[in-house]
Amino acid sequence: MANERLRGAIIDLGLTHEQVGERLGVAAKTVDRWINEPNRKPYRKFQYALANLLRCEVSYLWPDERTSEEITSSGNAELVKLYPHRSVVLQSLWPKLYAQAAHHFDLVVYSGFWLTEDPAFLRVVKEKSADGVPMRFMLGEPDCSAVAQRGEDEGIGAAMGSKVRNALVNYGRLFGLPGVEFRLHSTVLYNSLYRADEEMLVNGHVYGVGAYLAPVLHLQRVPGGELFDTYAESIERIWETARPISSPDEA
Repeated sequence: MANERLRGAIIDLGLTHEQVGERLGVAAKTVDRWINEPNRKPYRKFQYALANLLRCEVSYLWPDERTSEEITSSGNAELVKLYPHRSVVLQSLWPKLYAQAAHHFDLVVYSGFWLTEDPAFLRVVKEKSADGVPMRFMLGEPDCSAVAQRGEDEGIGAAMGSKVRNALVNYGRLFGLPGVEFRLHSTVLYNSLYRADEEMLVNGHVYGVGAYLAPVLHLQRVPGGELFDTYAESIERIWETARPISSPDEA
């Protein structure tokens, strides 16, 4: 059965399938399939984009989907705690969180220099390596435009690239440990991400201030929640495009 609600919503706004596709960045034939093929449903991001474009609830266009209230409720359950600044988070939270990791140990930053000087964190990395836990460190390419821009945003200019290199030097003894991998990315980061299995710390980036003054979200994955997975998927995309390195000298 065709999705007549989607067809009707598009008609009500006087849009063509070509116009809808253009605004969403897909082909008009894809929009046709969403309407006419019963088993063809857009990816979640396109469902939200369509609902926003057509001024409808996602659950109206696709009745088997949850309402925005249900999604919001699940998202609230994912939030363990909100810290107004990273500086007020107990330093022990990072090694404590990572000490529980058995399957996912991910770190996505530009430099994350402060963590490279934490003996407790470095000790956890070595312990997890001995336990066979895969660990992925993603730092910024020191000379890329994203790192340069972040340096300007924080008011430290070229020092940001130097912080990345210094962080890698501090991590020097971790290179070559079983399960430990380092990659350099050129991504524009809106958050620093620290994932340990089904928990994550998300340190926002705010224009004009260092990350230590920006908020931190402590998240946990819960059934039906989407907030945690949004950040987890971002980690995967960054990892896939980042450049592997085997020593600090390759930065």
